[in-house]
Amino acid sequence: MFSVIFPGQGSQNIGMGRDLYENFNYVKEFFSEADDILNKKLSQIIFNGPRDQLDLTENTQPAVFLVSYSIFKVIENETSFKIKNAKFFAGHSLGEYSALCCAGAIDFNQTINLLKYRGKAMQDAVPLGEGGMIAVLGIEIDQINKILMENVNNFLCYVANDNSNGQIVISGKTDNLNKLSIELKKKKIKFVNLSVSAPFHCPLMNKATEEMKQRILNTEFKKPMIDVISNVTANAATSSNDIKKLLIDQIEKPVRWRETIVNMIESRINNFIEIGPGKVLSGLIKRIDKNVILKQVNNINDAKLLKND
Repeated sequence: MFSVIFPGQGSQNIGMGRDLYENFNYVKEFFSEADDILNKKLSQIIFNGPRDQLDLTENTQPAVFLVSYSIFKVIENETSFKIKNAKFFAGHSLGEYSALCCAGAIDFNQTINLLKYRGKAMQDAVPLGEGGMIAVLGIEIDQINKILMENVNNFLCYVANDNSNGQIVISGKTDNLNKLSIELKKKKIKFVNLSVSAPFHCPLMNKATEEMKQRILNTEFKKPMIDVISNVTANAATSSNDIKKLLIDQIEKPVRWRETIVNMIESRINNFIEIGPGKVLSGLIKRIDKNVILKQVNNINDAKLLKND
């Protein structure tokens, strides 16, 4: 049995999706629709950059979704692979929107529209330079939680992503992250500052939650055709009301990616197909379980290599 996974921010690259765009008119139409909804030439930013424009959260989110959705549709339309035989769909942060759209819970235009506002709301929730994220390497979630609790009077930081064994991402205000960095250095724990423009998936995103709440509640969601795993619970959300509530919660809650993968493996999933730019999620899954089969579909050739068992 297999599951399909969709990447989030950080997977983007200049030129992603170009071969799909050049070969299939319906993909051209997706890109054109996205440009119209966003009222900007997102397609030009995707294909030509500049990189700093593609990396702006308000552009990255619809761009990664657009390319992931296009790849999914090419698999459906141009290959014999039965992608909808997947047991689960799941996505990392904004990838959950790709998963929901491809599972039929929400349509393409609605998704682009929500991500247009979500990206901007998350970008604007904390002034530029006042917050960020760091990836802590080589320790487990319990250890980092202990460090954060022991230092709660010294600095306030939050677990934003439990990504895999030995990779936890922390969000916070810049001065608090600097204090955490000193503590980690003392304990000889490795960490990397991430080049993101805001402290995502933590209570500092409250302004973005308020901005998005009504938009999500006013959007019509259907029951997905394939179970979609929620980032917030690491379990499938099936009713439209649950999906809405969890998408609102997701803005401030940590992404429980490691648990998501473990839960799918425990449901007898041994094969994961990553649909979208890059192969970030495959790298994380490899750290969780070396024995699963991983495939990445970034382009037409990758799509044609998919085989039904």
